[in-house]
Amino acid sequence: MVVAARRTPIGTAGRSLSGITVDQLAAPVLAATVQELRESGVGARVSSSDAGLDVADVVLGNCMGPGGNVARVSALSAGLGVSVPGVTVDRQCGSGLAAILQAAQSVRAGDADLVLAGGAESASTAPLRAHRGSGAEPDVVYERAPFTPPEFGDPDMGVAAETLATARGVSRRRQDAYAAASHAKALAARDAGRFEAELVAVGGLHHDERPRSLRASTLARMPAAFVPGGSVTAGNSCPVSDGAAAVGIVTSGARSGVAGLRLVSGAIVGCDPRQPGWGPVPATERVLEAAGLKIGDVAAVEIVEAFAGQVLAVTDALGLDPLGRDADVVCADGGALALGHPWGASGAVVVVRLFSRLVLGGAPAGTLGLACAAVGGGLGVAALFEVVRGPC
Repeated sequence: MVVAARRTPIGTAGRSLSGITVDQLAAPVLAATVQELRESGVGARVSSSDAGLDVADVVLGNCMGPGGNVARVSALSAGLGVSVPGVTVDRQCGSGLAAILQAAQSVRAGDADLVLAGGAESASTAPLRAHRGSGAEPDVVYERAPFTPPEFGDPDMGVAAETLATARGVSRRRQDAYAAASHAKALAARDAGRFEAELVAVGGLHHDERPRSLRASTLARMPAAFVPGGSVTAGNSCPVSDGAAAVGIVTSGARSGVAGLRLVSGAIVGCDPRQPGWGPVPATERVLEAAGLKIGDVAAVEIVEAFAGQVLAVTDALGLDPLGRDADVVCADGGALALGHPWGASGAVVVVRLFSRLVLGGAPAGTLGLACAAVGGGLGVAALFEVVRGPC
C-alpha cells in the first residue's frame, strides 16, 4: 500500500540541479517521505521505539550513477539510521517502478512493515565510463553499456523510437501534437498548484524546469533528431534530466486508515529489443489480465513519456486516445516530454503522479490507476493500483 509519495522538481541536465549528486537528490525526498508518514499517523503504527519509524529497507532505481549502493548512501544521508540497509536496482528507464514493485513484494510477503522505494538520477554528475586500455592503447570512453548483445541490434532509444513509430504508423503530426499537449497540460497543472503537494525543493529549484508553451509551427520546423528524414525530433522527445522520487509502502494493517494506493498487480516483461518502446503493451496486458480487468476500467494512466511516437504507439495498441477522449486519462498533467526524464527516477515519478491525481485528488475508493514504462533492451514494466480509503 502506497501511503506517501514525494519527488524533487525535475531539472534539465546541465542546468539548475547540475551540481547535485544522485544521493543528494534522493536523500531529501526520502526524508520528506518519512516526515509525511509521521504526520499522517502511519508512523505510530509501525514504530517500535520513540525514535520514529522502523524503515525496513530503501529500494532505489538508478542507471548511470557512480556505482556502489546509491540507496544505502542516500538512506544514511537522509538520516534514516545505520540499521536501514538499502539496495539499488537497475532496469534502466523502468528502474524506479521496478524498485517499487520489489519493495511491494517484500511488504506483501510479510518481510517488512514499511519500505521506502523509488529512484534517482543525476545525468549531470554521472561519471564517464571507459574501457581500460592496455600498454600503449588509451582508455576508450563510451556513452552507455550495451542494452543487448550485438546480434539483437542494440539500438539507441531515439533510433528505436523512430523504428516503432514507423512500424505502428504514428505520424509526425500526431507526435508533435502530443508533445505540445504534454507541455500545455504541465503548465496548466503547475499554474493550478497540482504539483505542489508532491514536490520537495532541492538546490534552490522549486518547480519543474522544462515545461513551456510550444507552438505547432515551431515543432513542425524541427529537424529529425536520430534518423535522417525521420519523424522523431528534439521537440517530440524527452530531455535528459536530473531528479528523484520516492514512495512509502506499508502493509494494509499498518496504514492506520490513511488513504493510499493498493498494488493490485505488477509485471515486468520482455519484448523485441529492436522495438523496446513496445514493452508497456504486453506488461499492461499482463497486469490487467491478472486482475480480470480491461483498460476501460482504468481511470488514470501514467506512462513514462520518453518519446511521443512511442507513447502513441503504445496507447493506440491499448485502445486509448490521449489526443481525444482519453486526454484526461493519459498523463492528465503532462509527462516526461514536458517535465523531463531522469532515467532511474521516472518510473517512480509516474507513481507519485498517480498518488497525487487519485489519492490527493479525492478519487473515490476503488478507482484504478496504471503506471508503466518502456525499457532499453526490450522490457516493459507496469503496475496497477487501486485507491483505498477509510478504515482497514
